[in-house]
Amino acid sequence: MSGGRRVIIVGATSAIARTTARLFADEGASQVVCFEFEATVWPRFDALFNAVERHLGSPEIVLVAHGTLPDQMVCETDLAAMRMAFEVNGLATMTLLMLLAARLERQGHGTLAVISSVAGDRGRRSNYVYGASKAGLNTFLQGLRARLGPAGVNVLTVKPGFVDTPMTDAFEKGLLWVQPDTVARGIHGAIAKGRSEIYLPGFWRWIMLVLRLLPERIFMRLPL
Repeated sequence: MSGGRRVIIVGATSAIARTTARLFADEGASQVVCFEFEATVWPRFDALFNAVERHLGSPEIVLVAHGTLPDQMVCETDLAAMRMAFEVNGLATMTLLMLLAARLERQGHGTLAVISSVAGDRGRRSNYVYGASKAGLNTFLQGLRARLGPAGVNVLTVKPGFVDTPMTDAFEKGLLWVQPDTVARGIHGAIAKGRSEIYLPGFWRWIMLVLRLLPERIFMRLPL
């Protein structure tokens, strides 16, 4: 519980989620409870949130932060790896959100914030499996936002760019990379403001706008 608000973070072991959790805790956390969560075991989701509600009560803010960044080259030859990317980033997250949506809809208020990615805005040859899994999630969140808005529940889609985390250790870092605390502050602020979508850092909105507007024949030639 943070400042009198009940906050649930799913996937709280990720670098971004841990930093965001500290921001909420700094508001005056009176209680912190941890539960084990496995994204691929969806039949246990309902029982998990029943247990969470018994300890904390109905949530007011839920941040869904779990995910996986698959190796594109591996996915092109290992179909099981490709399917797992969609299972974790897509189906598992959507299943979880359906359960949470029903609970928040009944109580008539709350925020669902979900970490997606700028990769979902357009398919690039270097990570189109990951991008496609996030693109499906983004579309799902748009529809969920329209459904829950009249009930007083806000749905926030978070689209980070390049973030220096353990999941991206193997990548060469450049000027566009940021640390997890930059993204965490953006998430925390966007939830407070009731935003529906946010690119983090904000300059990614304009980068992705340009990429989306490029004709396909030009986009296909880019080394992205």
